[in-house]
Amino acid sequence: MNHVVSRITPELWFRHLFSAQAALDGGVVRRKTRDMERIVGRDAFERELRRRGYSAVENADQIVVFCNAEPVRVVVG
Repeated sequence: MNHVVSRITPELWFRHLFSAQAALDGGVVRRKTRDMERIVGRDAFERELRRRGYSAVENADQIVVFCNAEPVRVVVG
């Protein structure tokens, strides 16, 4: 069986993330932490969120990005 590994650039990954309908609506999007770290790196990811004024939380193997500038409050944690 042939396995084709597709290479995605950090720019394309960010474009895909922030063009999701939920992101465009100011909602939330989530991605696997390992994909974010492998494709764009944590430092670049955090820089881009700061640039956009967005917040994110991490739990288990997921990053949840709040695609708006509203404060995030942990209700129970």
